[in-house]
Amino acid sequence: MFLVGGFYSVTAAEIVSLIPMNHFPLTTERITLRPITIADLDVIHNLHSLPETDAYNALGIPENIAATKAIITPWIADNQQENITNHTLAMLRSEDHKFIGLYGLKIGSPKYQRAEIWYKIHRDYWNNGYATEATQCTLDFCFDTLHLHRVTAGCAVENTGSYKVLEKVGMTREGRCRQILPLSTGWADNYEYAILESDPRKR
Repeated sequence: MFLVGGFYSVTAAEIVSLIPMNHFPLTTERITLRPITIADLDVIHNLHSLPETDAYNALGIPENIAATKAIITPWIADNQQENITNHTLAMLRSEDHKFIGLYGLKIGSPKYQRAEIWYKIHRDYWNNGYATEATQCTLDFCFDTLHLHRVTAGCAVENTGSYKVLEKVGMTREGRCRQILPLSTGWADNYEYAILESDPRKR
């Protein structure tokens, strides 16, 4: 906090901490991002049960729908906080409100003004640009509304589709973490990506 013209003014970091996280849903021409609810249990369970989704994800395939419910219950609770820092969002196709996948946004401590994003898309909707569009929308929200400084993301090095999305929106590959992901096929390396508020965002 600093003094301006005899009045105290908050820093950008403090602004983030004061913002009620009720800006959702986020919408674009083709998709809507809104907080998940328990009504999404079946479609999320289906998404998590797909071998294609599991291939590069450390969560693993749930044993049953009860296991999925146990996973998403804390996510739903986080979505209901007054000031949300861990968003788990349902990605819907605007034209028919079909569930496309999940999008995550985890906001760090106000001092560092940064966040982490992740996404899982149902195989039926791959190669349609939905993940790219959702990520562009989320980055705009992070930088233009929340005034964050840095947004990061990671993906398995073999997950070509995912890292192409990150590069399409202007994120930079900053490093490679060795054998950090416990996938079903064994330990896997992870690419680390980031974009700063001052970096150009690609369209």
